[in-house]
This record gives sequence, C-alpha cells and structure tokens, in this order.
Amino acid sequence: MSRSRRSYLIRAIYDWAMDSGLTPHLLVAVDQPGVEVPKAYVKEDRIALNVSPMAVQGFDPLVEPLLFSARFGGAPFELQIPTGAVLAIYAAENGEGIAFGEPEASPSASPDEPGGGVPRPRRPKLRVVK
Repeated sequence: MSRSRRSYLIRAIYDWAMDSGLTPHLLVAVDQPGVEVPKAYVKEDRIALNVSPMAVQGFDPLVEPLLFSARFGGAPFELQIPTGAVLAIYAAENGEGIAFGEPEASPSASPDEPGGGVPRPRRPKLRVVK
C-alpha cells in the first residue's frame, strides 16, 4: 500500500513554516472517519489547529494518523487526525501554504464509511496520434 502524497506535503509545509519562523496551522474536516478533536471548538464541521511546538506536544508530521496533545480552554486533549482529513496547512501570519480542497478517503475506508468506496481516478493512457 502506498502512502498518500498529502502526508508528504503536510510535512513539507510544516517544515517550511517552522524554518521561516512562522506558525503552522492545520484546517481539518472533523466529519471524516478517525478524526478525534474537542467538538466544542468545531465550527461548520471544520477546526483550525495551531500545530507549532509551543502549542502542542508530540506532533510528528511523519506519523499517520497525526497524533498529538493540545490544550483547549486550559484542558488537555489527545487529538487524532488522519492526513486525509487535513484540508489545508498554512502559516497563520501570512496564509501561505497549501489547500487540498476535499478530504481524501482513507485507503482502508469501506464503502459504508463516509468517503469510502470512492473509485480511484483512471490512469492516463498514451496513444500515438498521426
């Protein structure tokens, strides 16, 4: 099973933001399978999370799913975010980063799960045109 490109892009933008002295944020679709975040901070099925080392503990953009601890209203929470649920990663100071658009179905998602059973795009085929 191959890894999604999304996890590599998340890591790249995270590293760029940190190297540039910026604050990386994730925009997450909380209605996706496997997402565990404090529901009280969700707006319109989305949550924006500051994932800088000053704001969270244990964040590792190389791990799938993303697992880390953060405080909300002073209370600690353990968060779990499949990379397919990340809609964007960006620097809070200037908004630069990457938006993925729609959530990406988990490779193990079943047709009964939201986003599961989505057919894969067909590979392009080359042909000789005369």
